[in-house]
Amino acid sequence: MQAYLEKMWGFISANSSYEEADTLLVGVPMDFTVSYRPGTRMGPQQIRAVSYGLEEYSFHSNRDLKDYKYCDLGDIVLPFGNVEKSLEVIEQVARKLAATDKLVIYLGGEHLISWPLIKVYADKYSDLAVLHFDAHADLREDYFGETNSHATVMRLVAEKIGGKNLYQFGIRSGDKTEYEYGQAYTNLFAHQLLEPLKEVVPNLGKRPVYITLDIDVVDPAFAPGTGTPEPGGCSSKEIIDAILMMKDLNVVGMDLVEVSPVNDHSDRTAILAAKLVREAILNYSAKQRKSF
Repeated sequence: MQAYLEKMWGFISANSSYEEADTLLVGVPMDFTVSYRPGTRMGPQQIRAVSYGLEEYSFHSNRDLKDYKYCDLGDIVLPFGNVEKSLEVIEQVARKLAATDKLVIYLGGEHLISWPLIKVYADKYSDLAVLHFDAHADLREDYFGETNSHATVMRLVAEKIGGKNLYQFGIRSGDKTEYEYGQAYTNLFAHQLLEPLKEVVPNLGKRPVYITLDIDVVDPAFAPGTGTPEPGGCSSKEIIDAILMMKDLNVVGMDLVEVSPVNDHSDRTAILAAKLVREAILNYSAKQRKSF
């Protein structure tokens, strides 16, 4: 009888227990500060749902999820509409999980969720480097008077870790002050992705790295399901190549944000996100990082 039944909950093949898992998946369904099209709170569940359309085996990595131990913990329960309290809850969860040696991949949700997550890892690792993939610089001091916004998140990060420890790839949108701040204080690579990444990766050595990936770094032709689509981005293949290019880094945490299923009835945005998560599990897990 069991051969005819399949439990389809959580990310594909995430059948390990918390105790035995090398990698954890956590959903963060928050989109309280989205400034254009809401819906990213539905992102984590849709990424999980469409993951069952993928194979466990990866042609890209020549590895199979069946050989890995990872656990999907579900979504963080957040106080709806309360930004400050939600950030506190996210930080509390992240601190408990970061205290382990497990890799945690967070599924958003809007980009502001990255702030409490990166804060936790910056407190744990004094030499943390953050690799930021996005269409938008997210370097505003405030957005309509709000300092906690998906438009300010990387400014908060830069001030926390020091701007030269922040590497920003694929950026092609922002106001003039953001551009000037990025040019002066961060490593901002406007319109560029793979070429600067090739230069940055070898220089990071064994430093702890946190990856934050906003799906809108990808051109909306490939990933229309996002809150603030911006033409002129990379292809789906290029962002997969970027994930693979970072396989030798000491990745201590990661988030993938801004998938908005209600804005993509084809599900191609969510399936791309799921594929990126699969490659991240296969390439960044503690199983792969033992040399660090």
